[in-house]
Amino acid sequence: MALNNTYEARLVQQETAVGAGVQILLLALLGSAIGMGPAGWLTGLVFAIATWAMLSLALHRSGLRSFGPANRVTLGRATLVGGVTALVADSFESSPPVTLFVGLTAVALILDGVDGKVARRTGTSTALGARFDMEVDAFLILVLSVYVSMSLGPWVLLIGAMRYAFVAAARVWPWLNAPLPPSTARKTVAAMQGVFLLLAASGFFPYAATFAVTATALAALVWSFGRDVLWLYRTSRPRRARVTTEVRELVAS
Repeated sequence: MALNNTYEARLVQQETAVGAGVQILLLALLGSAIGMGPAGWLTGLVFAIATWAMLSLALHRSGLRSFGPANRVTLGRATLVGGVTALVADSFESSPPVTLFVGLTAVALILDGVDGKVARRTGTSTALGARFDMEVDAFLILVLSVYVSMSLGPWVLLIGAMRYAFVAAARVWPWLNAPLPPSTARKTVAAMQGVFLLLAASGFFPYAATFAVTATALAALVWSFGRDVLWLYRTSRPRRARVTTEVRELVAS
């Protein structure tokens, strides 16, 4: 049984290695197609290695015996995000082909709605898969916000940084880690970030329209995060009051 578990664990880890290999292959294709510079190559390689290392560690800790079809879709999406990341890094030296940039990003966004459905239909939903999906989403939004900020200004970075700021704040205020109730509005706002940023990055619209689309995305995100933080704060007050009372009673006794 132990040997069988070890074999299955190796198969799971091999899939992450294959993902890193496909990422490097995509970088090679992009490099030959557009003549990608050192910044793009280095950023893409760092992304591939970091994704492989973190995913391998997470799989080892979770003890999953199968990578699962949904995670394969997410890994494919992560590969596309790595390509987009390399193009954005390369854009500091030369502008990437719009068609290629929009195409990679659009496919990555479309696949965002696929992995969840695959997980539910195959009964392979896991906490690791949900976290993997979330991190890929968040990083793509960050990368797109960096690209759009080059034309609209640094304020666009707030869109990509907001989720990471929330995670950092949760380390200081643990009540932010409490589970949130399901919300269609939250999911809609999260989904529109990538679409609106892609529209802004495409260059298909005049400056005023691009500015309006991006500002709308930021306003919706601020509203969504603000609403969730307020709900978490209100629901945490009774818990914090109860803990304080228990501590006082313990000290008094």
